[in-house]
Amino acid sequence: MTRFAILSLLAAPLFAAQQVPAGTELSIRLNQKVASELTTPQTFKASLIAPAIVDGTVRLPAGLVIEGSVKQAKAYSAAGPAQLELAYKSISDGKATTPLHAITSALENARETLDDKGVITGIDAAQSYGGRLNEGLTKLGANEKLAALAGILQQAKQALNIQDVNGNVDYEPGVELRIKLTQPLTWNGTTKGPESKLAPFPNEAELPELVTTQPFRTIAERPPRPSDITNLMFIGTEEQVRQAFTKAGWTEPAALDANSKLETARAMIENRGYKEGPMSILLLDGETPAMAWQKGNNTFASRHHLRIYRRPDSFEGKPVWVCSSTQDTGIEFSDRDRTFIHKVDPFIDRERAKVVTDLLFTAMVKSVAIVGRPEVPTRLQNATGDTLETDGSMAVVLF
Repeated sequence: MTRFAILSLLAAPLFAAQQVPAGTELSIRLNQKVASELTTPQTFKASLIAPAIVDGTVRLPAGLVIEGSVKQAKAYSAAGPAQLELAYKSISDGKATTPLHAITSALENARETLDDKGVITGIDAAQSYGGRLNEGLTKLGANEKLAALAGILQQAKQALNIQDVNGNVDYEPGVELRIKLTQPLTWNGTTKGPESKLAPFPNEAELPELVTTQPFRTIAERPPRPSDITNLMFIGTEEQVRQAFTKAGWTEPAALDANSKLETARAMIENRGYKEGPMSILLLDGETPAMAWQKGNNTFASRHHLRIYRRPDSFEGKPVWVCSSTQDTGIEFSDRDRTFIHKVDPFIDRERAKVVTDLLFTAMVKSVAIVGRPEVPTRLQNATGDTLETDGSMAVVLF
């Protein structure tokens, strides 16, 4: 979200016909579950969680409700993968309702694939870690000499509570998607969403000094290597920060210990999500994070995540918090570190915009500013060797 995009949110007309061209993508959050294995008719509602901005003007505000139905559902079986296709019918602000023609165009933190017609295809459970484990146990059990070993391993699997992989496409309330308009849309309802209530930042002239005096680089704890870039600042009480992220659908991670490592292993074997998955420790000025948050779906490999640090400063009498945010996009084994590591989206400004948009949707944000930091490198590497690219600016959110 650029400075100009934020300013444009304040300038939209209240009621005027807004033209939204075909091809425009909308970010939505499901309010009801949809599942590939259900044979009964399924309808659903979803919320527009970010404003649709076309040519610098808000055409559709965050908060509108989209209604739809499941057009096609096929359960996972030995004959083939699960499939799910969603049809989008209308968009409404509670007073005005307009027909909507769109297809699913992107999946957030999902293990499934998506074709250009909006059909979601599930995984081949037999090819997952869990599926291969079961295949191996079956082969061992069929071998007369190794059947006893297969029994022992099966008992170990049961003791570790490892479940069979669910190959169906099950999207719970809170799952986020992007949809793309296949026909132009004329919107005659309100263009005022939560973002329209933003007020000018108080004492904005003091922000550059506050922002540029903060450390901009975190350090990995073990081994100590320079890592993520701080790209967000929150001004508010701890209660406000926690309430906002909870309301936005984010989850706090479990502590990095033996239990969470075991649950992580189970999530990878079972090819499922782990919304409380642990995070590695990154330090800022030698301090551990005061809190951390993440948002995922049905895979451990991909998630939005961030770490928040309490700073000694205050602004307008409120505490100051500095945050580093990135999106994990995959997982792989690191020969250097001899462990599995997450890979991240190198363009971290997108994650900065995601966090701001999510917080705006909660209606708890008073003001937002973007402050440049000329001294921040625009390209560097994190502790695991991934490239990070940024414009160097920090988004400042006042609750």
